[in-house]
Amino acid sequence: MFVDAIESISQFTRPIHTIMRTYGGKQLIPGASTIFFVNDKGYAVTCKHVAELIANSDNINNHFNNFRSERNLILSNPKYKQLIKGLELKYKLQPDSIIQIKHNFVESVDKMSGFTWHVHPTLDLAILKFNDFEKLHYTGYAKFKKNGDEIKQGKFLCRLGFPFPEFSNFTFNSTTDDIEWTATGVSVSPRFPLEGMVTRFLGDQQHGLYGIEMSTPGLRGQSGGPLFDERGIVAGMQFSTKHLHLGFDLEDKEILINNNIKKVTDYSFIHLGQCIHVNAIKAFLTENNVEFHEE
Repeated sequence: MFVDAIESISQFTRPIHTIMRTYGGKQLIPGASTIFFVNDKGYAVTCKHVAELIANSDNINNHFNNFRSERNLILSNPKYKQLIKGLELKYKLQPDSIIQIKHNFVESVDKMSGFTWHVHPTLDLAILKFNDFEKLHYTGYAKFKKNGDEIKQGKFLCRLGFPFPEFSNFTFNSTTDDIEWTATGVSVSPRFPLEGMVTRFLGDQQHGLYGIEMSTPGLRGQSGGPLFDERGIVAGMQFSTKHLHLGFDLEDKEILINNNIKKVTDYSFIHLGQCIHVNAIKAFLTENNVEFHEE
């Protein structure tokens, strides 16, 4: 049903690969999110929480760089163990504190000097403009549904994104005490489509209708990915998943497993994806004078 649509959507939907390091962690944490381009001028749409993570990365990295510079001054001091505790308190570093974040914008543009940001004041929606590129590494662009009111309960739609990150082209450089992207390892993660039925709509007094609820979850890594129909026309953007308690709870239920009686406890939930409605996306693009296309 969505075979041709997925091929079309994939031409302008791209992953953002992210690596993070905690102060007490010995392993790097890979993650991913999604953007999709809305024109041939380097404008893309994603979630506000994705854009804010990118925007805050420099502050987090600079904070650690300042700590590292001060730490290097006391490495040979006989009172190092005492002094380092003081530095950790000064910089508010705990074992689970994130100290470094780096991003890789896979197959988006050849190069860039940075971004121009447009972040929605209330919705989980943002526009990214890639600045000073010379060549696009995506083809085509999103075509948004012209009449968003045609999206009804029972309609089957599909999302595309990049959950379950499999990329491994990163390392920790112990000499420089830094995390780095490398030219070796796996540099891509497979795209992952997930279909679902429109169940309900999201709205409030402030925004009116602004979102679409789906019968299946949006997966981590699909945040910022497009929601589209069987023709590849964009109807929205995945931004979160809600978890509703079903009430089908089991406590100390005896079941037979491998010929042995086991007691299990299970609390059941349904996981429903939430997407920004196409009307809200188009309104935000219009407000910021960003060219987009409809069909």
